[in-house]
Parts: sequence; C-alpha cells; structure tokens
Amino acid sequence: MTLEILHVDDDDNIRDLVRLSFDLAGGARVHSAASGRDAVTLIDDGLRPDVVLLDVMMPGLDGPDTLRALADRPGMSSVPVYFMTAQVMTDELERLRALGAAGVVTKPFDPLTLPGDIFERIRTRSR
Repeated sequence: MTLEILHVDDDDNIRDLVRLSFDLAGGARVHSAASGRDAVTLIDDGLRPDVVLLDVMMPGLDGPDTLRALADRPGMSSVPVYFMTAQVMTDELERLRALGAAGVVTKPFDPLTLPGDIFERIRTRSR
C-alpha cells in the first residue's frame, strides 16, 4: 500500500526536498500544494490523503486556517495533520495541538529521517 501525503508549503525548495525525501524512501506519493488555498482545491477536486504535512506560516491562508478549512471537507476530519514549523516553543506546540493537529515536525528536518518518522507516527496512531 502506498501512503498518500498532501504536503503544503509556500517554499518551493521545502516542497522539493520533502518530495525527494519520500521518493527515495519509497512507500509514499507526495501531492504538493504551494498554498493553503491550493490544498483546499486539491481536496475539493477529490484528493484523499492518508496524512497532511502542513506549514504553519504561509501568506494568505496560513496553516491553522488551512487546517480548519480541510477539516470541514467530507472525509478529512479523521486525516492526521502534522504541522511543520520552526516555532517549537511549548506554548506554540500546545496551541497547534489544540487546533487539532496530530503533531508537529520541527524545521529544519532531516530529509533522510523524515519519511521514517512520518511512517512511524502513522503506525503508532493506527494502533
């Protein structure tokens, strides 16, 4: 089974790095969105990811607003969303989890270990 990942980040380099990271690891297909609005459009057009990796700070529709918009879409309320952020202060982490995030991936992340980390989080979550 291939894990379907929706990755949302306004930085082209980050999107490319995440895609390459999962391509090298195998077992996942990354669907990239350059903005929260693009992510919502992908979902509205029928994409049903198994997991969402979501940047927090983006112009326009930021991460928290994107999370809310995605959660309102049919079938998306049970999809785990992991915020990706460099803001790792305890208060910020608690705020993101309170919004409904399944967790947080700290930036900068290690592209060699990111896929394994996400696969493990999904396995742990499904137990």
